[in-house]
Amino acid sequence: MPYIEPWLLAIIIIIVVVFVCFAVIWGIRAHKRKVEAGKEDLIGKTAVVEIALNPKGVVLVEGERWTAVVDNGQVEPEEEVVITHVDGLKLNVTKK
Repeated sequence: MPYIEPWLLAIIIIIVVVFVCFAVIWGIRAHKRKVEAGKEDLIGKTAVVEIALNPKGVVLVEGERWTAVVDNGQVEPEEEVVITHVDGLKLNVTKK
């Protein structure tokens, strides 16, 4: 059976421990970070109306067209609305 030098074994153990520590730290940071994609990211953002909301129409959010429903009243094109809820591919919005 081959003999492993104690100093080489110590270096390998240190490298493995350091790698595991960094992996755990990166994992914890990833879980604490705010979601930057998906429907959670849209809530609270401002959208511009393209097709009048009466109560259903189309809005533009970050260059993407979405079907939207306004909670009350009517909103004309070029007006701004705030996204309050995402239901599948439909946005619920309120007048700004």
